[in-house]
Amino acid sequence: MPFLSRTLDRVKPSPTVAVTQLAGELKAAGQDVIGLGAGEPDFDTPDNIKAAAIAAIEAGKTKYTALDGIPELKAAICDKFRRENGLDYAPSQVIVSTGGKQVLFNALLATLNPGDEVIIPAPYWVSYPDMVQIGGGTPVIVPGTAETGYKITPEALEAAITPATKWFIFNSPSNPTGAGYSRDELRALTDVLMRHEHVWVMTDDMYEHLVYDGFTFATPAEVAPGLYDRTLTVNGVSKAYAMTGWRIGYAAGPAEVIGAMRKVQSQSTTNPCSISQWAAVEALTGPQDFLATRAEAFRARRDLVVAGLNACPGIDCATPEGAFYVYPSIAGCIGRVSAGGARIETDEDFCTALLKEEGVAVVFGAAFGLSPNFRVSYAVSDAVLEEACARIRRFCEGLHDGG
Repeated sequence: MPFLSRTLDRVKPSPTVAVTQLAGELKAAGQDVIGLGAGEPDFDTPDNIKAAAIAAIEAGKTKYTALDGIPELKAAICDKFRRENGLDYAPSQVIVSTGGKQVLFNALLATLNPGDEVIIPAPYWVSYPDMVQIGGGTPVIVPGTAETGYKITPEALEAAITPATKWFIFNSPSNPTGAGYSRDELRALTDVLMRHEHVWVMTDDMYEHLVYDGFTFATPAEVAPGLYDRTLTVNGVSKAYAMTGWRIGYAAGPAEVIGAMRKVQSQSTTNPCSISQWAAVEALTGPQDFLATRAEAFRARRDLVVAGLNACPGIDCATPEGAFYVYPSIAGCIGRVSAGGARIETDEDFCTALLKEEGVAVVFGAAFGLSPNFRVSYAVSDAVLEEACARIRRFCEGLHDGG
């Protein structure tokens, strides 16, 4: 019998992690590589948050904590939901985990049974389908299109729901597209969900504070209070507070589901890092004014990269509402041949040749469930983005029909 679990046959390694790792290896080998694969702000964690972590260390707050988070952090999370989202939760309805990914993983592992279906809009964050399959469920992919701004329609959601549907995973603003659902667009989706009482909603609100051009963020249980009792609202400090490495995510929802997630966590990591938790308390309760300043910097970068990519032959790049990604279409590049002789039949071919010939690392669209596209993370400096766009343009200008 094979030694490894058959579950792994259903799971792929994370493509975004793989691209970032490959770019790092090529850089270490001396190659000039620009990495645009990682979904990680280049800004540093704010000083007051770092100071809170140092103070926690000096105060000896280095022991095990309650497995689902220290009371101070859970209280800060309850205050955040009340203040920013109009949602009231008790601490017993909150769990803190080692990053948002563990929150989602715990929830799916705690609730899925064989035959359960999970609706996932595409393009999607690369880990959603694999986590569903690890939990024993079946991903049901509902594609958005460029014409709908890479957002799904209420009609498409309605058509995907079956008696076996257990969860609908909702991510706005989106990774990988940056697309954000307006309050009206979200209400149209929640109207569908209100008609199907067996379907639960799992939100991924990580990019809540990274929105542009007057876009107003909203989350499902806020827009449709009738969904409160079957919604798990997930968030974290990684993106907005530039705390990716601190690994703190959190969720609030029905106490029964939170309790099941707590049971899963009790047999995996137990508590998140104690020091990171105290840093997160400061993140959520300390000064928030820098969030708008950093969002404005990201907006300027978005505009730079959208303009730069739209100047490339064969590329069409929409302007997203939030996050720090763009998801350009390369339909005009498919079927051509690069200056280095690579035939471009897929978006993976495009990204591989771009990395080899111009030293720009991006993630191919098939990894996110919709092709032919690629994802750019513009969470890097203006100078790096300008150079990357120049290289991508040179690559596209070198494409030809071949012999």
